[in-house]
Amino acid sequence: MEIKATDVAKLRQMTGAGMMDCKNALIEASGDFERAQEIIREKGKLVAAKRADRETTEGAVIAKISADYKKAILVSLGCETDFVAKNAEFQAIANSIADTALAEFPADMAGLMATCAGETTIEALVTQQTGKSGEKHAVPYYAAIEANYIAAYNHTNGKVSTIVGFNKEVSLEVGKDIAMQITAMAPVSLSKSDCPKEVIEKELEIYREQIKQDPKMADKPAEMINKIAEGKLGKFFKENTLEEQIFVKDGKITVTEYLKAADPEAKITAFRRFSLND
Repeated sequence: MEIKATDVAKLRQMTGAGMMDCKNALIEASGDFERAQEIIREKGKLVAAKRADRETTEGAVIAKISADYKKAILVSLGCETDFVAKNAEFQAIANSIADTALAEFPADMAGLMATCAGETTIEALVTQQTGKSGEKHAVPYYAAIEANYIAAYNHTNGKVSTIVGFNKEVSLEVGKDIAMQITAMAPVSLSKSDCPKEVIEKELEIYREQIKQDPKMADKPAEMINKIAEGKLGKFFKENTLEEQIFVKDGKITVTEYLKAADPEAKITAFRRFSLND
């Protein structure tokens, strides 16, 4: 059957797929628009499956805060190339996902992917974009926090962002300073008390192996080696936990000391950071 150019254009407007994909879908569907849309969606799933093992090291990372500064989300839309990441349509979709996440405020990644963005779910939207561009799209990260006050920082490269919660309202400058600190220094936790056990054990294992390489320690008992390794954790905590890190804008005081000087009652309650380059 003959497929009119106006019909192809109409389907393209409805799906965002390429002109030839729309024409072929209409031919296969014998002009049935509903079936043609299903064919295009199926094609997107097929392309997504073929691209499943590709890495999405490019893309966008976006932090957004609610108008009352009490809720925030951090989400990333990933793709394979910088060319696609800089595309206006890609950026629009990434921001749409972020806006939807902030409005609906799903608790986790599964909830986000099941959330509707317009007439489809975010999961289906991402799959559709994979089929449309021929390049894998994915959502590698999502987090949401609530606090009495939240600050955020989106780095200018669009690939790393941070959200950080406080027990009370702080100045915009203080909030931004702490968020930038987290973005730049990538702490593993807020303090040593909440540092993940697996992170600590990994560091201890590295220290144990380093100690064993010393000829003088070759015949020392495991208990002694463990104690020496544990002693080295102090430096790790100072460099990798937010409260103990040196405040980068000063270089002489810790983040805790900076915050206490700004507001003795203010405390950091939670933070999330994500970078496509990590």
